[in-house]
Amino acid sequence: MKKKLILESGEVFHGEGFGAESETAGEVVFNTGMTGYQELISDPSYCGQIVCMTYPLIGNYGINRDDYESIEPAIKGLIVKELCDLPSNFRTQMTLDELFKKKNLSGISGIDTRRLTRILRNSGVVKGKIVNAETDENTVVTELKSTTFPINQVEMVSTKTSYANPGRGFKVVLVDFGSKLGIIRELSQRNCDITVVSHDTTAEEILLMDPDGIMLSNGPGDPEDNPQALEMIRGLLGKVPIFGICLGHQLIGLACGAKTFKLKFGHRGGNHPVLDLEKNKVSITSQNHGYAVDQESLKDTDLVETHIALNDRTNEGLKHKIHPCFSVQYHPEASPGPEDANYLFDEFIDLMYQFKNVTV
Repeated sequence: MKKKLILESGEVFHGEGFGAESETAGEVVFNTGMTGYQELISDPSYCGQIVCMTYPLIGNYGINRDDYESIEPAIKGLIVKELCDLPSNFRTQMTLDELFKKKNLSGISGIDTRRLTRILRNSGVVKGKIVNAETDENTVVTELKSTTFPINQVEMVSTKTSYANPGRGFKVVLVDFGSKLGIIRELSQRNCDITVVSHDTTAEEILLMDPDGIMLSNGPGDPEDNPQALEMIRGLLGKVPIFGICLGHQLIGLACGAKTFKLKFGHRGGNHPVLDLEKNKVSITSQNHGYAVDQESLKDTDLVETHIALNDRTNEGLKHKIHPCFSVQYHPEASPGPEDANYLFDEFIDLMYQFKNVTV
């Protein structure tokens, strides 16, 4: 099944299609991870995006039942250099191609992913479309240039109904902006009694649950497209400890008066070094984000920068000067990626202990 990837800038890549035969359009980004394609495909933060894998061989260990980060993938498509048709792993249950067929997702293989990645690094992320080989290229380019993608990605991936993941420890409300299951797993391992709520839940509704802590999850899209979340965060500050991850981190920044901006090509992969400024310690982190908090805008806020990315010196962590609230731009729950930073969940537990002792 011959297919091609067409970018709005006019570049065309010819290759072999896999998965569903349907065409798909989205924002084209790249991920530098060598493994973790199953978690990537099922990460809600990739909602609306076509992901190019820089590692050349993808699908070599298949798909298994344990490594999903959500039930239904939100990704629009996948681009790989070489697709493995015969995976070798004791946990394998199906191939990547079979999963894409079952989930009606489209992919393309056999293209020069190094060339595509250089284009994205030099020009920034662009709109693109995976189409059938006979599709007119000029028509697609014109279509892409005039296409505006939805800005309600968080609404698309957030849970519609609150649900519980019971435990006997601290009661944590997880606000789902597109949460990975890895966050729930890390909280559960620390015996937290978790209630997952929708992205548009108000501060008043959350406080009625009498939580010991609030977790603001990762999620897709531009943080500025979520004004209701900013009001919710402002209503919770100082009343209960808060820990934000990725989009949750950006929303804390906006809620406290900082600004965010779109990165040229984002941070996506499992090998990003981050410096903890307070501990003077470097962690290798899992990252997936296209926006960052503007460091200059922190000067007039009650936020302190706690972490920076060593690749480009952008902001990777914040802490509130007055209230029990902190956040990181990367993924301490990993999945995929190194687990260097999962100590942050322990710090969240400690913060809830401290706050409880002060307020009792």
